[in-house]
Amino acid sequence: MPSKPKEEVRCSDTGAACCRVEALVSVDERGQMVLPKEVRERAGIRAGEKLALVSWMKDGEVCCMTLSKVDGLADMVREALGPVLKEIL
Repeated sequence: MPSKPKEEVRCSDTGAACCRVEALVSVDERGQMVLPKEVRERAGIRAGEKLALVSWMKDGEVCCMTLSKVDGLADMVREALGPVLKEIL
């Protein structure tokens, strides 16, 4: 059974909730983990879909990790770099 959110983080500028702990996930001996069904459904993640793992470093250690749908990440990169690439080309 998926865990309920443990804590919401508030935006320092607006005070609005910006993120929260969705669930606790365990890693097995083979390094595999399972995203709870409730989280997959809410995010629209289907079997076989590719996710990109993005990590942030602090003081030489990974302090935060985020999963993004590859299609969504590609769109974000295109939006951010598209205008720059048009100028260069």
